[in-house]
Amino acid sequence: GTDILTCPRNQLRGYQGDDIGIVFQEPMTSLNPVYRIGWQVEESLRIHRPSMSREDRKGKAMEMLRAVELPDPERIYHSYPHEISGGQRQRVMIAAAMICDPALLIADEPTTALDVTVQLAIVKLLKKLNREKKTGILFISHDLSLVKRLCERIVVMKDGRIVEEGACDQIFDAPKKSYTQNLIAAIPRCEKPAEV
Repeated sequence: GTDILTCPRNQLRGYQGDDIGIVFQEPMTSLNPVYRIGWQVEESLRIHRPSMSREDRKGKAMEMLRAVELPDPERIYHSYPHEISGGQRQRVMIAAAMICDPALLIADEPTTALDVTVQLAIVKLLKKLNREKKTGILFISHDLSLVKRLCERIVVMKDGRIVEEGACDQIFDAPKKSYTQNLIAAIPRCEKPAEV
């Protein structure tokens, strides 16, 4: 019931990180290169849970690093962003976005800079967090094959306007609008190679 585009800045700050988490498409530009991973994962806790002790913050950060299935979370907690892989950085961003258990996670092209196998692992992780933590996910993507794997409901947009919306199966199986039909027709398909 709150218009977050017009609400006061301090009210908006209350929502960010606490009620709404966000994961951007390029974690290397979202993570600060001069701070260790642990400090950055704990940032929302320092803002939204100021009475939490340093030990409790670290404990929660370690819990989230394990929840996003990072290998050797203790090492990663003490690492700088450049010392871990792109897929690990994206998992760190998901941990940081989820540390205050927000009701909504906005995932803005979270797999764009990752190879296909890492993309699938991130989608699997998002589905797991959605199921286990009951966090709603707004997944923003141009990759319709990933959208189909993750989403229950789809909103197709063009030039910032809604073109079509509906259940995932309905959009993929029987799109009504020509723009949606063209998007779905553009999905690469594996075809049997022509014989030479």
